[in-house]
Amino acid sequence: MENISRFNVVRHLQKKSLLFAVNSVAALSIFYFGYDQGVMGGVNGNRNFAETMGFGYFDPAQNQVVVTNAALKGGINGIYYLPGCLLGAFLGGWIGDKWGRTRTIAFGAAWSVIGACLQSRVFNGVGTGLLNAITPVWATETSEYTSRGQFVSIEFTVNIFGVVVAYWLEYGTSQYHDPTSSFIWRFPIAFQIVPLLLLLAVIWFVPESPRWLVKEGREEEARFILGRLRGETGEDEGKAEAEFQDIVNVRELEKSTANQQSYIAMFFGLGSGKLHTGRRVQLVVWLQILQEWIGISGITIYGDDIFGFAGIKPADQQWVSGLNDITYMIATLACVFTLDRVGRRWTLYWGAVGQCICCFLVGGLGQATINATSPSTKSHLGGAATFFVFLYTMIFGATWLTVPWLYPAEIFPLQIRAKGNAWGVVGWAVGNGWTTMLLPTIFDKIGGKTMYIFGSVNVISIFIVWALYPETNQRTLEEMNMVFASDSIWNWEAEKNFKILKEQNPELEHATRRKQSIVDDEMGVKTGHGRGVTSLVTREKSEEGSTEEDIHKMP
Repeated sequence: MENISRFNVVRHLQKKSLLFAVNSVAALSIFYFGYDQGVMGGVNGNRNFAETMGFGYFDPAQNQVVVTNAALKGGINGIYYLPGCLLGAFLGGWIGDKWGRTRTIAFGAAWSVIGACLQSRVFNGVGTGLLNAITPVWATETSEYTSRGQFVSIEFTVNIFGVVVAYWLEYGTSQYHDPTSSFIWRFPIAFQIVPLLLLLAVIWFVPESPRWLVKEGREEEARFILGRLRGETGEDEGKAEAEFQDIVNVRELEKSTANQQSYIAMFFGLGSGKLHTGRRVQLVVWLQILQEWIGISGITIYGDDIFGFAGIKPADQQWVSGLNDITYMIATLACVFTLDRVGRRWTLYWGAVGQCICCFLVGGLGQATINATSPSTKSHLGGAATFFVFLYTMIFGATWLTVPWLYPAEIFPLQIRAKGNAWGVVGWAVGNGWTTMLLPTIFDKIGGKTMYIFGSVNVISIFIVWALYPETNQRTLEEMNMVFASDSIWNWEAEKNFKILKEQNPELEHATRRKQSIVDDEMGVKTGHGRGVTSLVTREKSEEGSTEEDIHKMP
């Protein structure tokens, strides 16, 4: 216990107050992510930035920047994600499993401070990738399974608050007395140092993930932290101990895959047996790519362009984008109250339906605005298009914003959870880098019809989620190994197999709620009514190297 500082909040807070402290620090990291991503929305339209970078010039007649090199503009934005965030994600996953969650966050914050000082988008991207790879893991590993979605949703409300702060700070600097000054865009980029320094200062006073501590053999610390997080008196008595025993024993069950934990082995599922890590990697990567191609990256980064298609005057585009971000932030609160009730899959379903409708309407109304000859008609059509842009971002904030970030932190085994979440960040980096590089050219070629592409991807995403993505809601992190035990990639087969495993082993379901462990210390998972025990990893059974089935019955 001497490893836990007397200044650590875990020694002074417990249960909800301790969870609030942990998630407040996690939210600070996510705030930086939102600010850093949102800041480019205003920077892209700044005259000094465009001329300094060489992708455009300021036209006094139009009172806006005219882009002459769309590919260069996309590349400047894209290098933040590729290679920046991509490299940071791999680095963060590796460090997070090796050094721990909190120290990796500290390292990521320090790295990002240097990037902000250098005003290097690539350097900043690495820092963002580091933080995004580990922060959701730390948050989910400390939260209870019944409220994981709620806590992560709150963090992403703060994430969009970061976007809001970036937009309105840039709106303020745009009123600077010298419109040609680089101060207008350099100050907002430098301002990100403030939350980073605060994060770097407070991360040392919050507890490490108890699951990582168990993985590293520091069981006394893990048991103490879990006790403080869950409570140990009254109706909470026994809850922390049951959860601790399950984590310890699942760690033992996963040890046979210790040599298959490289990124390459994970990607191809080499040696993972019934854990099917390759399938999980593909799911989280493509969910993040889908998140970007359903339209949000275009609206966030190129919001001014989209409002231009909707008929908003150049002088008004920036403050309208900022107002859109405020409604976006407010809408994220809906996810706080619904995600743990309706589940991850249904949240994605209704979000995709609403976003699809909005994208097609924005595209159609925007084109009609351009073709309209009457000023009155143009104004009405532009107003309608703007309304559906606002509605789109509200629906996205209430649905697709959070789930692709929560899902990777929920479905991977303990031994590789940080690296698994890193694969999700890789998907986000690829999706964002791809879109930001291509969208300037696409907008230049087809204008508002770009929204039709986003609408079509929303339609496709409904079928992909239905067929391939198992539900994680109200399931413990340890239960997810059973959900993915099926050899079939189809969700209905995974659910059918999971149901069979629960029927054969009744003791598997919600053990922490009953305050008893689901796992026997010696045999693996406890048997139910003498009907057998389930193991989720390949076990060596003899010196000759013979193995039993990964999912097998033990007498």
